[in-house]
Formats: sequence, structure tokens, C-alpha cells
Amino acid sequence: MTRAPIPHRRGGGFSVVELMVSVVIGLLALMFATRLVVSSEQNKQAALGGSDSMQNGMLALFSISSDAGQAGWGLNDPLVAGCDTVFNDVQGYALAPAARGAAVVRPLAAAVIESNGAAPDRLTLYSGSSMSGTGVLRVTRDYAGEADIVVERVPYGFALGDVILAAPLTAGAARCALAQVALDPRLQAGPPAAQALNIATGTAFRFNAAGGLGVNYTNGQAALFNLGPAATLSFHTWSIRSGFLQLRAADLAGAASTASTVVDNVVSLKAQYGFDTRVGAAFTPTSGLQVGRWSATMIDADADGVVGGAGDYQHVAALRLAVVARSKNPDKANASGVCTSSTVAPTVFASAEPAGVTPAPILLNVAVSGDAVDWRCYRYRVFETIVPIRNAGWRPI
Repeated sequence: MTRAPIPHRRGGGFSVVELMVSVVIGLLALMFATRLVVSSEQNKQAALGGSDSMQNGMLALFSISSDAGQAGWGLNDPLVAGCDTVFNDVQGYALAPAARGAAVVRPLAAAVIESNGAAPDRLTLYSGSSMSGTGVLRVTRDYAGEADIVVERVPYGFALGDVILAAPLTAGAARCALAQVALDPRLQAGPPAAQALNIATGTAFRFNAAGGLGVNYTNGQAALFNLGPAATLSFHTWSIRSGFLQLRAADLAGAASTASTVVDNVVSLKAQYGFDTRVGAAFTPTSGLQVGRWSATMIDADADGVVGGAGDYQHVAALRLAVVARSKNPDKANASGVCTSSTVAPTVFASAEPAGVTPAPILLNVAVSGDAVDWRCYRYRVFETIVPIRNAGWRPI
């Protein structure tokens, strides 16, 4: 008996060739999807980095320019502006140093710039808060370190805890000095011999030191100014450290001796003085100041032969400010391991403002000390503004 042959049937499923084609197509799809996701993430990171730097830079510039707009209040008298000043603070705030010829002084002025070339500057802005602004008392006796400063009249407008500023009646004849009223002046009211302001030491009077003002005045050749309550004395120093904008402030608890961080990822702060270069009879500050020259350092603006003299600070008409903020996260390097997000360091103050005034551009160093990531891996935004020193023109005649 012969058995009929069984017909050959093809097995179910995919052939090896079909499987290989499917795998290749899947890998290609996965590769394109991965590239799409990576590209999307990079674009997202760049957008977020730009948003971070925009927000941080604007906040930093707004904070500093707001300070600059008030700078000089109560310090705009020619006897005071630029005066080398003795200052003591038990909480540790110190006045900014500045060059005056070959000497180093600590001047009271609207602004003091400690210029650092391509590196971040340190900017100090001073102002008082007394509503009297330029109220003055004359000292009527020799002063040689006593706790009581005898004055010409009942010290109306001066209150317990107010910060007073002593200045020589002849500019440059002696140093200025700051102290704090330690006894309610109403308790010392009486005959002229008893009219005085007391600056004794005490735990509540942080600006008072043993030995009084630290400056002697003879023949009553001194005047006293009221800068307002100690709690609102706006002595602020702005600086950059390790990519953070920092502030030392006499009126901010805990920030007098050690700077407090204000904004992160701010890598540079630059400032320039705008000098009114008119001299002699042509210099009429009460009729308005005008910028004739920008400089990061002091110049002999009043042509008295001394660079950084008190008169030079009185010729400062405006401040030119710039801050540079960077993205929070660095971009990735290219296939060669080189970052190209920023190939050229930022330059500030390159435009001629006001019109006709020659700019003094500065090429910045935005590398952060201690940061292992190359500065070229970050994206940067530059913010600039010009702030008039309005209180410089509102000075007594």
C-alpha cells in the first residue's frame, strides 16, 4: 500500500530577513526620536537659562540702581562730600577706602568705586535718612574727645539714637567723624552753656567709641549734620563673590561685617563715575550737572592738582552701572570637548552716552574663581543703566 506524499507547508511567523529589516527600521526610529528628545531638552535648557539670567540680571541692576538713585542724601554739602571720615561700628561695617594722591582715605560721598580692571568692582553707596537733609549745628567750644559736644543752640531736630556727622567749617582742615546721639537732647536743654549733644558709649549706640569722635576741633570750627536714625543709615557696599551678588549694609541685620547674598549667578559688577569736567566759574552744580567724561577711577575733575580730592567727588554727576548674569546650568561641550556657547567675553560701556561723550569700554573677565566648568559653557546677559546723582545738585549754596 503506497502512502500519498504530505505536501510541504511554510512555517508561520517572520523570516530572518524580515526580522533584520524590522530591527533596522526600529533602530533608525529610536535614533531619530532620541535626537529629537535631546534637541528639545537642549532648547528647553537654553530657554530656561536665558530666563534665569534675565531675571537675575534685572533684579541685581534694579537693586543697585535704586540705591544709587538715593545716594548722597544728607551728604551733599560741600563741607561733607568727599571728606575723609573717621567711622567706628561695633558691628563691623567699614567705610570704603579710596586713593587721594599718594594717600589712602575713607571719603563720604554719594558713591565710591573700588575699580578692579576686568574683574568685578566693589561699589559703595552712602545716604542718610534725616528729613532735615542739611540741618546744621555749629560747635561753639574746642572739642578734644569729650562725651558732650557743645553747640550754639538747642538741638532741635536731633533725637536719641540719631547719627551725627561732624565736619570742619573749612573743607580739608580736619577729618570728618560719625557718632550717635546717646542722650535725649531734650534732657540737656537749658542755658547756652548746657546745650550739647552727648555721644557716650553704650551697647545701644553702635557707632560710638571711647575717646569720642576721634577728631579734635578748635575754636568751634566744626558743624554737625543729622543723618537720621541709626537703623535707617543707608551705607551699602555691593560686590561679587563666586558668582553671587553680595551686600554689606549698615542697616541690614547680620550684614554689617559679613556680606549677605542677594542674587545668584551674577558674575560681574562694573561702575564708572560720570564727571562734570567744567571748572572754575563754569562749574555751577546748583544749576545742574552734566557728564563730560566717564572713568572707572577718580580723576582731577576740579583741576586742583590732586586726584581723588574732596572736590573731585563733588564733580560726580552720574554713575554708569553694568551687571552681567549667566545661565544657571552650563551647556554641553561639542564633540571635541570644547564649549562654544560664549566665544567672546562681554564688553560693557561701549556706547557713547550721553551723545558726544567718549565711552570708556571695558572687556570683562566673567570666569568664576573655583568653578571647574569653562566660562565659555555659559550664556551671558549684560544689563546697563545710567543713574544721575540727583542729590549732588541739591546742595546748599
